[in-house]
Amino acid sequence: MSIKAKLPSRLHHTAYTSRDLEATRRFYEDIIGLPLIATWCEKDELFGKERTYCHCFFGIGDGGALAFFQFANEEDQALFAPKIAATPFHHIALNVDAHTQAGIEKRLTEAGYTAPKFYVLEHGYCRSVYAEDPNGMICEFTHDHEKVEEINAIRQKDAHSELKRWLGGDHHSNNMFRSEANTAH
Repeated sequence: MSIKAKLPSRLHHTAYTSRDLEATRRFYEDIIGLPLIATWCEKDELFGKERTYCHCFFGIGDGGALAFFQFANEEDQALFAPKIAATPFHHIALNVDAHTQAGIEKRLTEAGYTAPKFYVLEHGYCRSVYAEDPNGMICEFTHDHEKVEEINAIRQKDAHSELKRWLGGDHHSNNMFRSEANTAH
């Protein structure tokens, strides 16, 4: 018998490492527009050694945050800060409205960002602006299609059968919305 658990209410924060917290702050606060809402300077006994680090939080609209650590000791930084692969298939995506997305695009352009560090994709079900942060992490700023509730209902209804189909070797696209969006622009 399956017990239905209550879902988490929101993302509290997601944490990454940074080689340069000031460059990270400039990107997220000055260009993207996420306010720096907390800086914790800490020293803890972690994994058998005293570690000194700074932990910065950048606020998102639902009360959650993107958080970044930088270690004072280079050995700790090397140990806990693995290289982030700058690939569009490893990223964080934040939902934005059209006005916010346009502002982010404008500020990225004004700051000199160009492909491949900044690009736009029309997915059909959403429009996405991708940007690489100073740490090599890809951030996506997504604006949903105006019919997002209808589109989500379609995909929710067949989510399990579509996964089973794809895993079974039938790899045809089920995104009937992409071509509509791409022909509109």
